[in-house]
Amino acid sequence: MARRPVFFARDGKVFSRMFDFEWFPGFAVSQKQRSVQSLHHAVLAAVPDASPLEVSTKGKEALGVDMSAFRLKLCGHTLENVFQSAKVFQQAGPFGDLLEADPKDAKRDPRLKNSGPLTAFRYQGQDFPLEPKTVFYDWIYCAAVKESLTAEDLRALLRFDCFSDIAFTPGKSLNTQARSAALVRLLLTEFGCLPDFSRDDFIRYHQTHVMD
Repeated sequence: MARRPVFFARDGKVFSRMFDFEWFPGFAVSQKQRSVQSLHHAVLAAVPDASPLEVSTKGKEALGVDMSAFRLKLCGHTLENVFQSAKVFQQAGPFGDLLEADPKDAKRDPRLKNSGPLTAFRYQGQDFPLEPKTVFYDWIYCAAVKESLTAEDLRALLRFDCFSDIAFTPGKSLNTQARSAALVRLLLTEFGCLPDFSRDDFIRYHQTHVMD
């Protein structure tokens, strides 16, 4: 058995619920997809009117795959590269060269662990705070969705109201594309589009609408 969060966009908020489900071990994509299916069955057993979408390269829905951090692009770079390259540490950073690295190599770059505590994120000349904890990741995720997905994709997203990321384990990671996708869904529901928030307006919206 395993336990994972699923992120809901309901009642004007993004919030998570934990679900226990049968885990299928193994590195094959087919095994990951079986685990996703098991997780979604657990969601539907508890919340029968839910419409779950796996947001990762391990999902079966093309939309969920396209919304993964390794597929979304922002200014010509994958979301993962943008995120890692924006980190500012006490002793160094940001590391702009990570924009051009392989996304998996960017995530494992030793400088990200050897430069002292993380102090901020810097993107396009603006610094983003560490609180709320996921605000910068959610900011660039929304921007990447706006740049990468079509109007038809965004309409299709409205068919779903909760989102999973089978590889995300709370305690080991902080950010997840599932939470960010739920925020995108909430914004589409509330505004009919992805609004052009300023940094400060986005931070204020995040503080009052993203519960975890």
